[in-house]
Amino acid sequence: MDHEQKPGAGLLHLLQLLWLLPHSWAVPGAPALVSRDGLQNHTFRHTVFCQDGNPSIGLYESYDEDQLYSYDFSQNTRVPRLPDFADWAQEQGDALAISFDREFCEMLMQNISPVLEGQIPVSRGLPVPEVFTLKPLEFGKPNTLVCFISNLFPPTLTVTWQRHFVPVEGASPTYISAVDGLTFQAFSYLNFTPEPFDLYSCVVTHEIDSYTPIAHWVPQNALPSDLLENVLCGLAFGLGLLGIVMGIAFFIWSQKPCSVD
Repeated sequence: MDHEQKPGAGLLHLLQLLWLLPHSWAVPGAPALVSRDGLQNHTFRHTVFCQDGNPSIGLYESYDEDQLYSYDFSQNTRVPRLPDFADWAQEQGDALAISFDREFCEMLMQNISPVLEGQIPVSRGLPVPEVFTLKPLEFGKPNTLVCFISNLFPPTLTVTWQRHFVPVEGASPTYISAVDGLTFQAFSYLNFTPEPFDLYSCVVTHEIDSYTPIAHWVPQNALPSDLLENVLCGLAFGLGLLGIVMGIAFFIWSQKPCSVD
């Protein structure tokens, strides 16, 4: 016999899951944190979100606001933000917890989203991009452009790059991470070799409201390149030699006897 689900049954089930959630992540035998003078506090953040947009589910881990990994649910593997973390990304010790994250998100979307529809803002604020170089700027030397997007909610966006308003390929995947205040931030990277008259643009499309801010980058305060350094060194060396020759000439000229009429 079919049983009609009473209103609020989904919420009750959610509360039960929330009660069990901290216990499911507890580590047996883990030592309690002890506060000691002189020790610095650090924050590890494990963020899971799910939404109607793309990506439909996301999992990100960060340490002191620096993202370590994202999780690719289609491949069931971590994606390290930096190559140095590649070995750690292969660890599967928390596979059950991540599986729980996914099921929990799916349950939220199925049971809670219809109840709260119209009560939660679809979009809050407008994303703000800015572009800068990863290393000090030197013409002719490989570098990386970083597009940093802040004030992002919800985390549905597409990032593309342009050079002189022409699309360019080779950008990294867009890395999204959560920050305090229930907002998100995102990073996109583009490897390039800077030239004096470059113009690069980071185009961000916030898919939820079709808002598209653009951040431009042009070279400023560039360090001298090797060619310029060699030219300046050669010029300085030539001026030095000229000064020595002129000094010797003046010295010889000063030693000549003066004629007296």
